[in-house]
Amino acid sequence: MNDIQDKVVAITGASSGIGEATALRLAGHGARLVLGARRTDRLEALVAKIREQGGQAVFRPLDVTRRDDVEAFVRFAVETYGRLDVMINNAGLMPLSRLDALKVDEWDRMIDVNIKGVLYGIAAALPVMQAQGRGQFVNVSSVAGRLVFPTAAVYCATKFAVHALSDGLRQEVGENIRVTTIAPGATASELAETISDPEVKQEVIDVFRKNEIPADAIARAIAFAIGESHEVDVNEIVMRPTAQAY
Repeated sequence: MNDIQDKVVAITGASSGIGEATALRLAGHGARLVLGARRTDRLEALVAKIREQGGQAVFRPLDVTRRDDVEAFVRFAVETYGRLDVMINNAGLMPLSRLDALKVDEWDRMIDVNIKGVLYGIAAALPVMQAQGRGQFVNVSSVAGRLVFPTAAVYCATKFAVHALSDGLRQEVGENIRVTTIAPGATASELAETISDPEVKQEVIDVFRKNEIPADAIARAIAFAIGESHEVDVNEIVMRPTAQAY
């Protein structure tokens, strides 16, 4: 964890779940945080909590489906702290449903947030990091980016895409920019709240979430990847509840 102190870290989807837990964890290690999400009331409360605990954080409203919004978010980070060391593309949705339910609007929304949101984060932050001569992307995927299961075909496709984009970026950026993919299994979060199909939602709550791990477990993994010395690139971390077989 020695290489976190004073790093400028931007986090999308920071208002709850993994994003919120990561903000609290990194603030405790001395990072300077820039937090983005649509729910600014939660961001305001989170920033206040971090500052009360002696940390440094600011926030800006952010919709990752808008490229100009993501660009403004990154500019805000640089204007506030003078640089951007880590971009954590964490925002995500998981409205699971069978394909024959034809919830096309939900498919579009997942593609916009889970894939294009990551791409917009890369497009906004990469030139900054290239100009600095170093930086790191942390892209939050899922174990659903490594396997497919019923009701999750589109969600899995978006998370497979995150893995592909991350490894492609890693191979292209060379020795000065690190790229980490985090693939959590069942984790305490609000993802299930985006499921509109009541039967699928109940199944997720009853089965998938039965042995969920706390969001701070993922935050610790992210802190580990960021805290490694610059010559060490932690490419991928997969984490599941011990009882989760798939």
